[in-house]
Amino acid sequence: MATLPTYFVSHGGGPWPWMKEQTGTAYDRLSASLQAMRQEHGDAVRAVLVVTSHWEAPRFMLSSGAAPGMIYDYGGFPPHTYQIRYPAPGDPALAGRAARLLAAAGIDAELDPERGFDHGTFSMLYPAYPEAGMPVVQMSLRRDLDPAAHIAAGRALKPLRDEGVLIVGSGLSFHNLRQFGPAGKAASHAFDAWLQHTLLELAPAEREASLLRWSEAPQARAAHPREEHLIPLMVALGAAQDEATACVYHEDDFFGSLAVSSFRFGAG
Repeated sequence: MATLPTYFVSHGGGPWPWMKEQTGTAYDRLSASLQAMRQEHGDAVRAVLVVTSHWEAPRFMLSSGAAPGMIYDYGGFPPHTYQIRYPAPGDPALAGRAARLLAAAGIDAELDPERGFDHGTFSMLYPAYPEAGMPVVQMSLRRDLDPAAHIAAGRALKPLRDEGVLIVGSGLSFHNLRQFGPAGKAASHAFDAWLQHTLLELAPAEREASLLRWSEAPQARAAHPREEHLIPLMVALGAAQDEATACVYHEDDFFGSLAVSSFRFGAG
């Protein structure tokens, strides 16, 4: 079986795939990049493990229900977006396997059979798997948001890549909701330039060291006042630690002015 790459995806805002009437062409490039993620790997993928920026816990948690429900973790959107159903199956066996891999690395992990899909998962997966047939397991962030701990978790989960599991960190490379528009232009572009340089140009050891110090990057705290939307990247990187990076989605004018990006780690 082929070794799958890992991804960090800038997942967009709220339930955007169900808001074409409101958003027009704003998400066309993101949607195309998510469709390409599926097309590049085809039948090699048997399940997706989503590290979601919308779930935090004292230890790493894994959704282990067979039929996860829905979590509408957004506000102010059209009424129909609170009726969305994304009925992808869970994968209890995969959740257990991931928890055991983390435990073997000395990392506390726990199963949650009740956790439903949040929009960091269902909005991001819908363009790639609109038929909702691909089994999905969600993994939480650890609440301390420690970059090193999340890189270590990714490293522990690396064997899943040889087992048909696509590991996707779902966040956003710029996440300052108070400056989501022209006010965030300078910060988003400065931080994105640093992220592109770090991930695409540095050697693996330097790349990791730089990410551990991400808060020292240009405009880091303006781009991420709180870093939960960046930390899924650390897990994706950790699971493909010494492998090449590619930028698979980039916009300079997201919401009219913001720079946002998604990345692949490992061969496409």
